[in-house]
Amino acid sequence: MTKTNVKAVELTKIGIVAALYAVLTVALSFMSYGAIQIRLSEAFNNLVVFNKRYIWAVTLGCALANIWSSLGAVDVIFGTLGTLVMTVISRYLSQKVKSVPLKLAITVVICTLMMWSVALELHLISNAPFWWTYFTVALGEFISMTIGAIIVWMVSQKMDLTK
Repeated sequence: MTKTNVKAVELTKIGIVAALYAVLTVALSFMSYGAIQIRLSEAFNNLVVFNKRYIWAVTLGCALANIWSSLGAVDVIFGTLGTLVMTVISRYLSQKVKSVPLKLAITVVICTLMMWSVALELHLISNAPFWWTYFTVALGEFISMTIGAIIVWMVSQKMDLTK
């Protein structure tokens, strides 16, 4: 494959994951936004342990999905930055580990803990109580990420997600 073809394949994979993230979030908007949320599209965060391209895919998908957020531009900017930071940290820390299940567990924990940024955003914009919001958003993230880790691990057994 030529260098141009490789780039096109990379961009296509990024675009597909970003689109899936955005569509899943918006299609399930009744549970994807707010102080109590289970954003199932967050399951795609688990892909970052396989290839750094997924950092950009999930971040772009989050930015697109957050256009429909009731918090508007604030969520597009700060929610997207939160996603970028948590996926970069997850990728970095998981690279030190060989076991795929352990890599996925690290990502679940990092993304769950990083929900403080969403709780802070909701606290500052909507006056939601910070600690309760952190608990509910983190719980939703933990559920989404755990489901995603199981699915991504099963898929990784059948196909090479690193390529």
